[in-house]
Amino acid sequence: MRKVVPILSLALVAAAIGHAQDAPRQNTGEAPAAHAAELFKTSDQCMACHNGLRTPSGEDVSIGASWRASMMANSSRDPYWQAAVRREVTDHPTAAADIENECATCHMPMSRTEARMTGGKGEVFAHLPVSEESGRQDRLAHDGVACALCHQITDRDFGAPESFTGGYAVSPPATPEPRPMFGPFKIERGISSIMRSATGFQPTEALHVKQSELCATCHTLVTKARGPSGDIIGELPEQMPFLEWKRSAFAGEQRSCQSCHMPVVEEETPIASVLGAPRKGFARHTFVGGNFFMQRMLTRYRDELGVTAPSDQMEAAINTTLANLRTATAKVSLERAAMSNGRLVADVGVRNLTGHKLPTGYPSRRAWLHLTVRDRTGRVVFESGAVARDGSIAGNDNDRDPAGVEAHHAEITRPDQVQIYESVMGDSEGRPTTGLLSAVRYLKDNRLLPKGFEKAGADPWIAVVGGASADADFIGEGDRVRYSIDVGEASGPFQVDVALRFQVIGFRWAENLRPYKAEEATRFVRYYESMASSSSEVLATASTTAR
Repeated sequence: MRKVVPILSLALVAAAIGHAQDAPRQNTGEAPAAHAAELFKTSDQCMACHNGLRTPSGEDVSIGASWRASMMANSSRDPYWQAAVRREVTDHPTAAADIENECATCHMPMSRTEARMTGGKGEVFAHLPVSEESGRQDRLAHDGVACALCHQITDRDFGAPESFTGGYAVSPPATPEPRPMFGPFKIERGISSIMRSATGFQPTEALHVKQSELCATCHTLVTKARGPSGDIIGELPEQMPFLEWKRSAFAGEQRSCQSCHMPVVEEETPIASVLGAPRKGFARHTFVGGNFFMQRMLTRYRDELGVTAPSDQMEAAINTTLANLRTATAKVSLERAAMSNGRLVADVGVRNLTGHKLPTGYPSRRAWLHLTVRDRTGRVVFESGAVARDGSIAGNDNDRDPAGVEAHHAEITRPDQVQIYESVMGDSEGRPTTGLLSAVRYLKDNRLLPKGFEKAGADPWIAVVGGASADADFIGEGDRVRYSIDVGEASGPFQVDVALRFQVIGFRWAENLRPYKAEEATRFVRYYESMASSSSEVLATASTTAR
């Protein structure tokens, strides 16, 4: 069992604060205690100089505008996250304070880090709802994963277990001198003084901001399962994209998280609108990922959720996400489709183009094959994996029954079988669960492996679980599934179409919130019901004719 330890021990912090108070001080106009606790500024203090950025060809690459529409900026506004935290503190009330602290670590990191610096804990619901009538700590919480958080993370313990599960290292306050703000470029002294006088931060060249290990601090998460009394009964590797990446060919090829999720601007472009010199290697701050559904929800219910990014910026972010999903995540192929002994036999190949499992991240995500066969008249004679308007998948055992788990399939012969690439959590009794802090292991994990990933000997945290572990066609970079279909009296030629579909919040993950009557849970269920018909998107397709 791996032990994850807090990166900022209270003893260290207390010693650092005491040292700061004993040291000579500049006349900053701030009380020592206030100075010691205030490590961060909100993003609006950065946007004045880091917006209005265009490439020589005219592309708008403004850092503030790009970030503001991302899930990083909206991590605290995410209505599913709010509902999930409410569910967990309802299920485990005696551990409520610890749960909020843990969940605030990566969704409200600035307010949580400052709270810990002064001996407290991070809070979630004390900072909600998001509104303009907020105090400083509320504004830090609402700012999500912002500039002053990521650019102050040091490279201490990078890639080590101590850095995971929100173990990012931020230097404790020691002196009233300007705090370093890390970036990949060397900044000239004159320009550096402008930023220092405007924000109190000292721009500092540090190449660790380009390393995958930076992202791993919050995107390698181990959650602690709780028993009925709130006691810890186990742990679960909630999301492991960094460790998946390390076992992939991408790591050996030096293709970092940032290379895909913060793609570099090809043209030399200024990184600041005030005296900004053109720079080569400027990374876009779009943080492109796969969460199109939450971006749509944030846009549609922007007033209720306190979204600050204008609608056009949110729509641009959604389009960027969809373009990434449709071009850079997966390919499907029909490697064979022919009649054999009265049955239509089709071999479907699925290829993962990413540097981690597909899907990766939070276990609510799933991808699946939707295959349709039509006869010569266009009539559907077979269909596996159709999605209903409520977001459920036809034939999926778990959508039909919360106690069921859809098996991994090497061959599909019936329409009530569907190949779903997913991770299914299990509680201490071996039952499927969507309660994150009730889960102690995975009952199934057949998410598509990245190129170079050898499933034999994989760390248990990233292992293949269930039928896929013994499937010889389930390998690094993809899977192959055979469909053997009885077409009855239908006449060919037969049109065979297959799509790989993707869903951010699976049906059961929303449906299982329904019994909870707290505002955050009922609100999310309402949102989901209004948008369920658009909860999935197609990643890739293939078609052929079988005779």
